[in-house]
Amino acid sequence: MTTLKFKSTIKCTGCIATVSPELNNLSGITHWEVDLESPDRVLTVESESGDPKQVISALQAVGYQAELLPKP
Repeated sequence: MTTLKFKSTIKCTGCIATVSPELNNLSGITHWEVDLESPDRVLTVESESGDPKQVISALQAVGYQAELLPKP
């Protein structure tokens, strides 16, 4: 299991509702959440594949951007 963190343009609960179907339908994603309190709106994804491209593409498909954050 891999934890990926992204800086995102997801800003509110309405945005979360928009991206939910996309992220929920990605294979290998076991859990995801967005920290709306963070200035970077950090999206944390638990993934079996560890492929950030699928997450970025899914968000772009519904008009949002995500940038993979470096691991601490």
